[in-house]
Amino acid sequence: MGGIYEELRAALHAVWIRRWIALGVAWALCLLGWLVVSQIPNQYESHARVFVQLRSVLPTGGQNQAEQAKDIDRIRQTLTSSVNLQKVVRGTDIGNSVANDRDMADRVGSLQKAIKITSTQDNLFEISATIANGGASDAANAKLARAVVQKLIDIFVEDNLANNRDGTSQSLQFLDQQLDQRQRQLQEAEAKRADFQAKFLGSLPGTGSLDERMATARSQIAQIDSDLAAAQSSLAAVNGQMVGTTATIAGPGGAPANAGPARARVAAIQGQLAEARGRGWTDNHPDVIALKNQLAIAQAAARNEPLVPGGGAGASQNPLYLSLKSMQADKAAQVAALQQRKSQITGDIATFEAKMNQQPGVASEQGAIERDYQVLKDQYAKLLTDREQVKLQSQVQTQTDAVKFSVIDPPTSPHKPTAPNRPLFLTAVLIAGIGGGIAVAFALGQIQPTYATAGRLGRASGMPVIGSIGEVVTAAQASLRAKRLRLFAGGVGALGAAWMLLVGLEFLQRGMVA
Repeated sequence: MGGIYEELRAALHAVWIRRWIALGVAWALCLLGWLVVSQIPNQYESHARVFVQLRSVLPTGGQNQAEQAKDIDRIRQTLTSSVNLQKVVRGTDIGNSVANDRDMADRVGSLQKAIKITSTQDNLFEISATIANGGASDAANAKLARAVVQKLIDIFVEDNLANNRDGTSQSLQFLDQQLDQRQRQLQEAEAKRADFQAKFLGSLPGTGSLDERMATARSQIAQIDSDLAAAQSSLAAVNGQMVGTTATIAGPGGAPANAGPARARVAAIQGQLAEARGRGWTDNHPDVIALKNQLAIAQAAARNEPLVPGGGAGASQNPLYLSLKSMQADKAAQVAALQQRKSQITGDIATFEAKMNQQPGVASEQGAIERDYQVLKDQYAKLLTDREQVKLQSQVQTQTDAVKFSVIDPPTSPHKPTAPNRPLFLTAVLIAGIGGGIAVAFALGQIQPTYATAGRLGRASGMPVIGSIGEVVTAAQASLRAKRLRLFAGGVGALGAAWMLLVGLEFLQRGMVA
């Protein structure tokens, strides 16, 4: 512990005896450092906060809000583009110092570094600008920072409203042009499609491609064959019943007679049974069973019913025969119609197959025509939908403000520089200057060592020190030393006073800006 104390005393003694050198170095370093600090231009920052409110006007507002949010984000990202920053330069006092394109490029590059746009929340943006123009006064720089932020806010609003409406108008013009073009192409495709169908597909049933129509035609022939077989079977059944049925009914003794209501009912029920069998119903069919029961009851009633004599010669017509005759005509007409339809479709298929054999590329041509037509039709429908949506958005933008801007915090007028922290720098230079002076004095003491105590001298020489003689100071020497000490204290005090003066001037300058 004693050795450390002795070393400390020796170091302080080495610095003290070279105190004038230390003071001179401190003054030199402080003057140089303060000069450098004074050349650093003050930076004034102005900032503002803007709130963007998205209004949902249309029923599909979610999509509109998403598109509007993308537009706002795009404007935020492009707000610091060269074009917009040139507007800022021309709209503020920065433009007064622009003489050529090179000056404009320099000012734009400086603004790109000085402007910051951050999104603190989804719809809240903060715009800040830091101006440090060494050639202008502090008050002018503070005013310029606020003007830059205000100009950015104006561009932020103008770009969103103007660009959206201009973009919508351009979109409508583009969609109208595309719709006209697609309409002409669609009309040409429809005419080509109609010509092809009239040439190849006019006689074939169904819709769609060639394969689909051919399949439909063959399916219809199969159905006609089934219906024709059933109709022929019904006609054969009716013909069989007509063979065993007489055309007239004779009265008693060969005299003409009229059938009573019971016999007429029997004839009607027999006609219904014949019609049911003509349809292919079996004896187990519920309706056939019911008709047989009714027929048995009617026949029992007809046996006891006397014949009513007629007033003329000959026999009366059989109602059952007349009913079967009508059914025969109906079934025959049905069979003839089915045979005619089958012959027509079969002929159409044969004609079409002959055309296919003559022109093998008809199927591929029809497929290409249908694909082109469907593609053009879908494109036209989509363009028409998009045009209506854009038109509706244009009306909304014209009649209402879909996006509303609110300036939460207007651009601030800075009253003090944000950088540099000049009082801190001045203090740091003072401390560095004093430390540098002490360091130089200590280093010189190490280069040209002195021995403040007898023990230090003994250790350095390796020989014992017999004794030491104290310094005897006369009154004149004491007076001279006191005078030099006062001068040294005055130099140190002057250094501190210079620091205080510079700090005071800095605060006074800030007060003048405010």
